[in-house]
Amino acid sequence: MNTRMRRAAVAVAATTMAVSLAACGSAKESGDKTSSDSAKKGDDLKIGLLLPENVTARYEKFDKPIIEKKVGELTGGKAEVVYANARQDATLQAQQVDTMITGKVDALIIDAVDAKAIENSVKKAKDAGIPVVAFDRLAEGPIDAYTSFDNEEVGRVQGKALLEALGDAAKPTVVMMNGSITDPNAALFKKGAKSVLDGKVTYGKEYDTKEWKPENANSNMEGAITALGKDKIAGVYSANDGMAGGIIQALKSAGLSKLPPVTGQDAELAGVQRIVTGEQFMSVYKPYPQEGIVAAEMAVALAKGEKLDSIATSKVDNAGTKGIATVLVPVVSLTKDNIKETVLKDGIWTLDEICSAKYKAACDAAGLK
Repeated sequence: MNTRMRRAAVAVAATTMAVSLAACGSAKESGDKTSSDSAKKGDDLKIGLLLPENVTARYEKFDKPIIEKKVGELTGGKAEVVYANARQDATLQAQQVDTMITGKVDALIIDAVDAKAIENSVKKAKDAGIPVVAFDRLAEGPIDAYTSFDNEEVGRVQGKALLEALGDAAKPTVVMMNGSITDPNAALFKKGAKSVLDGKVTYGKEYDTKEWKPENANSNMEGAITALGKDKIAGVYSANDGMAGGIIQALKSAGLSKLPPVTGQDAELAGVQRIVTGEQFMSVYKPYPQEGIVAAEMAVALAKGEKLDSIATSKVDNAGTKGIATVLVPVVSLTKDNIKETVLKDGIWTLDEICSAKYKAACDAAGLK
């Protein structure tokens, strides 16, 4: 039972107790029905949205406005989206969840900083009757729904692209720059990539990059260059675009005349621009509008006490909860050849944004006019 339903049921029960004990039972049944009907029809909801950080462009440029817009559309503009960004701080995110529980939101959408650390907060929300949608990362705890991209497929797409860029070289040496160990998606990206790369490349160095930070990837890459030699690195698996930027900076600072192929993910503007110039080989384009729309649909339905049968297309398990209603959104390998058909067509970036003065010549050469 969600927060709105519980408050209505308590109010009705208190009123009927003043009449008679006999009437209490029948009135309570009536009250539960009224509460449920109100929850299903009412659109004056409060949806809590908690995102993990504001360094990666996608969260505040895409996810937040997409979810806010869809919640508004689903409720005739009557719902309120209460937003908080944890700035990569799991403790702060736990406090933000507490604040939203106290503020009696009707549902929560949580992209966890730390999928395991958030478990206690999810349990608190559950105890308060507030359903939780795990967004982009599969949080631990009794979550009600989950939407993300097919994260193993993200890794496979990255691995296939890297092999394509490496050509026919026999077991070339690559550096694996994985994401943060606190993010369950990072392990899935790694698993997917290695399912493609194992046996076909030599892993010269491998890192789990703390907090996904570009500066940490930069430092890791400097260590790899020192250990392996700058001319011995045939390619770099980078789990996302932010880290790819730090990696490429380290490679350039080492004085390489030709950069090895570097993968990425998220189709960030800087990543797309590096793809145009040839500094970065590829990224993974994830259709954020579709993921955000699904999260909003799930949260509003749960807040109204409705089932997710018409929304969820599959089920997944986390460590303690089985059969979580799930929607996984497909992804696309983004290279110089399909920028027009992906991020430009979907309005993620405009031609003017990608092809600023610094990148105009490269855009012209790539046919982006």
